[in-house]
Order: sequence, then structure tokens, then C-alpha cells
Amino acid sequence: MDARLNLFGNSVATKLTRHINSAAKVVTDSTLPAATQELVKIRASQINGCGFCTDMHTKDATHAGESSVRLNLIAAWREAKVFTDAERAALELTEQGTRIADAAGGVTDEAWANAAKHYDEDQLTALVALIALINAYNRMNVIVRQPAGDYQPGQFG
Repeated sequence: MDARLNLFGNSVATKLTRHINSAAKVVTDSTLPAATQELVKIRASQINGCGFCTDMHTKDATHAGESSVRLNLIAAWREAKVFTDAERAALELTEQGTRIADAAGGVTDEAWANAAKHYDEDQLTALVALIALINAYNRMNVIVRQPAGDYQPGQFG
């Protein structure tokens, strides 16, 4: 399978991803826990059907020491006992923020209040930005049918 467009060899795509990655670095450098960041990226990527990002972020999480049990249960986080209340709040916000078009009301006040119980304002800002950024990357990769499976941890930096 080949991508419809070479995002890695196109000068416009290179400039665009450089800017998105600069924004993502703000999130990475924030106090939002790194494990939570990976869970959010994986869950949004699962929902969006982005194989490339799901592959990348599960491998990055594994490389960072995340357990296979937690990674295998992300899609079923509501029934899994392996996530903290804070992680559950982040995953709920991720799902609602990713599925905005599916819900007339967008993100519920309840989901927001639950996240706000666990994260300070800077962490909430980072969480909202992360959800938006991973959704942007998911959409780019899904639109061009970016193949998945070959990513190696640290490949892009």
C-alpha cells in the first residue's frame, strides 16, 4: 500500500509539520503527564482509524515503559481497572473532543468538570491542544492513506 501523497517528501507538508511539531513541543514540555499524553494520542488515533499514528504512539508508549496490558485496554478504558481517575477523565475528554461532529452539544460540561478536577489550567490547556493536534495529524494521515507498521521509536526526532 502506498500513500496517496508523500507527506515526508513534500516541501509544503514539511513546513506544515514543522509548525505542528512546534506546537506539540509545548504540550510535550508541559506538566501534563507523559503517559496521559500517549494514552490520549492512541485513543484519538483509534477512534479516527489512523493506523500510522496508532502504530507510532503505541510503539513510543511501549518504548517509554508503558505496559502491554494498559495499551491493549485503551479502547475499552471504561471497563478496565488499570487507568487512574485522571487518565479516565482525559480519555473521556479525548473521545468527546474527537467525536465533536457526532454530538450536537460537543464536549459536555460533565466531561469538562471531571477533567478540571484532575488537571490544573496549564494541564487542561495542554490536554485540549493535544487532542486538537493529534486529530489534525490523524486526519492528514487518513486522508492520504499513510501506511502503518514500519515506525521505529525515535524515528522523527
